[in-house]
Amino acid sequence: MPLSNQARIAAERDRPRIVALWQALTALESTVSFMNTGAHPDDETSAMLAAMRFRDGVDISYACSTRGEGGQNDIGTETAAALGTLRTAEMEAACDRLDLRMYWHSTSPEDPITDFGFSKSGVETLGKWGRERTLARFVDIIRTERPDIICPTFLDVPGQHGHHRAMTEAAHLVMDLAAEPEFAGSDLPVWQVKKMYLPAWSGAGQAYDDDLPPPPATLTIAATGKDPVTGWSYARIGQQSRMLHATQAMGRWVPNGTETDFPLHLAHTHVAGPDADLASGLAQTLRDLGGADLTAAQDACDAALAAFPNASEVLKHASLALQALRNASENASPAQLSEFGHKLTRKDQQLSRVIQLAAGVDARASLQDEKLHPGASTTISSEFSADTGEVTLAPRLPQGWSLDGATVTLANDASISDPYPAIYLPDQPAAPCVDVTLTTHGVTTTTSLPFEVPPVVVPQCSAAVSPETDVINLAHSRRSFVIDVSDISPPSAQAGLRVPDGWHVSESEGRLTVTVPENVAVGLYDLTLTLDGLEASSVRHIRHDHIAPRVLVRPAIAQIRVVNAALPDVRVGYIGGGNDRVATWLERMGTEVTDLSNVPLTDAALAACDTLVIGIFAMKFRAGLAEAMPRIHDWVRAGGTLVTLYHRPWDNWDPETTAPYRLEVGQPSLRWRVTDETAAVTVLAPDHPLLQHPNRIEDADWADWHKERGLYFAKNWDDAYTPLLAMNDAGEAPLKGAILVADVGLGRHVHTSLILHHQMEKLTSGGFRLMANLLAKRS
Repeated sequence: MPLSNQARIAAERDRPRIVALWQALTALESTVSFMNTGAHPDDETSAMLAAMRFRDGVDISYACSTRGEGGQNDIGTETAAALGTLRTAEMEAACDRLDLRMYWHSTSPEDPITDFGFSKSGVETLGKWGRERTLARFVDIIRTERPDIICPTFLDVPGQHGHHRAMTEAAHLVMDLAAEPEFAGSDLPVWQVKKMYLPAWSGAGQAYDDDLPPPPATLTIAATGKDPVTGWSYARIGQQSRMLHATQAMGRWVPNGTETDFPLHLAHTHVAGPDADLASGLAQTLRDLGGADLTAAQDACDAALAAFPNASEVLKHASLALQALRNASENASPAQLSEFGHKLTRKDQQLSRVIQLAAGVDARASLQDEKLHPGASTTISSEFSADTGEVTLAPRLPQGWSLDGATVTLANDASISDPYPAIYLPDQPAAPCVDVTLTTHGVTTTTSLPFEVPPVVVPQCSAAVSPETDVINLAHSRRSFVIDVSDISPPSAQAGLRVPDGWHVSESEGRLTVTVPENVAVGLYDLTLTLDGLEASSVRHIRHDHIAPRVLVRPAIAQIRVVNAALPDVRVGYIGGGNDRVATWLERMGTEVTDLSNVPLTDAALAACDTLVIGIFAMKFRAGLAEAMPRIHDWVRAGGTLVTLYHRPWDNWDPETTAPYRLEVGQPSLRWRVTDETAAVTVLAPDHPLLQHPNRIEDADWADWHKERGLYFAKNWDDAYTPLLAMNDAGEAPLKGAILVADVGLGRHVHTSLILHHQMEKLTSGGFRLMANLLAKRS
């Protein structure tokens, strides 16, 4: 679908052509290529990459192992594969800002290379990912991109995230494996990375705590300067990219004078020293590759840069450079093409971009419909012009798509949208897109641009199912639930559910009401959605203002957990920050809940509650909550029960004033979390009412946990608090800050660092039973 007029205006304002031309021109300065490597979206070293790319002209890329599925989400409730899909889109948007070429090790939501949760060991991580799978994919990436240099973001040292450690270990290994003809994991042509650097800075901070000092710096990448055209510091350009990692709350203002340089340590090299700068021992420009044509091409590139901002002069020199470059490519020997043919291809692409910007090409295209399915048709519209030269547009369509005039038709076997594309190249979008061809000054160039709103393709037999998960609590009278089925394709299809024997389903206007028998057994049940008797796919649309729309398509299965969780007789108030669904789960369990997230926290609002639950991160995201805490403390002293779910130290959590008594959250988080979801739990106060009423918490309640036990455990606390549990990862001292409880006047405060909100999302029985107990009033 086309963008609105307002969105088009905003997009044009955001990326002025003069800035785009300047940034494109800077790529002509160098033929050096640099690959940053990391484990998660947002691990890239953005400020350093910005300086390399927009000051030095280095061709930059990023190889990332996971999609960040196990991370936190500051902007919504997406988790697991849905969060991975969202963070993939965020990473692509971040790449656009840096002109950063993107490669992923993980290629599907089912890939074993996944962000399975926090890890403290690289060995453990590679064991879960599959060591051979990880190395093979890494070698494929190296052989595809063919970088001169690779550099991990983090060190392989104790105290660092195990995912980071695994990627750094793998980077050492692929230096040789990618150049090994006998390596069985890849059939792509070999490539020898010339140099590998390590960060010569510590990765310690809010999350990590490197046990060992960084290696000595052998060179430093200066990044404290400013771009001469925009006036932006390279640190601020980096933050323009990082702010697009909104799920991770990235993006910060860097005041002038606080920028930093980046020391690097040369860890492995295949070129002769000395290593005076990043390009030492490498061909730094086209001129260094040899030959009269490449020398002429670089001379013309230099002239194009010098001519800025005179667009007509830039166009003239860039056209001459491209002619000379293509002459060199045509005359290169097979050995030369094997050695640096990929660099000539990249320079052709970069020059083509410069030429079209300098020629004033203004093009856009859109499809009438954003959502398509195999067999559907839509129409394409476009507008284009140029200040000079002849320009044409031609849609480039995926396999299974066809064009007849302005009508685009998808075949019945057309592929559905991929939530986890393996590669993203900012200036070379994947089909469907539009190729823009310009002929001017004796050369023809082709660049590609995506549709204004990239379409999503969903299966013909599909629907949106809500909710996808639910709970039936045998301790409550409710024995039925409703599943809403929407966005049905084909629209005339009849929705149904395959349910266990004895369960009953009725349908009315797209709503399926399911009733379970009174004697239903506790357990986890899968209900499969059918359309006209065929198993359907579930489509989850992921939309946020800072990313292109995405869909995640999975089998349409609703999971129902039947649990026996006795409920205390309390009225619950809930204050959330938009990052969990605890209120929903409490209601589904059978608890009376009033959502106070967006209402004034008056004395009357508090008086209507027996228990108040403050959700994760709410102290940060719920406006006015910090200021309301003294009133809430008074309410607790008068007999209320306050339950605070885990917070990070920077979530506006004040150790002295947020809780009724002093309670400090531990950081760095690596030291104050238990990542092993099967870690043994020691009960420190077995007779405490919170572990006995209304549910007796037993060993079974700690089984089948997902991702981890908890994080941001309390570090220290007032003597008024009683720690109820102790747990730890292997080889570490027990942490006792998982659940703390204190009597406060006539009331009680309970603070937990267990990820109960996540356990309920994953339908873990113990999560529901523990949460029910935390709600109980002080006896």
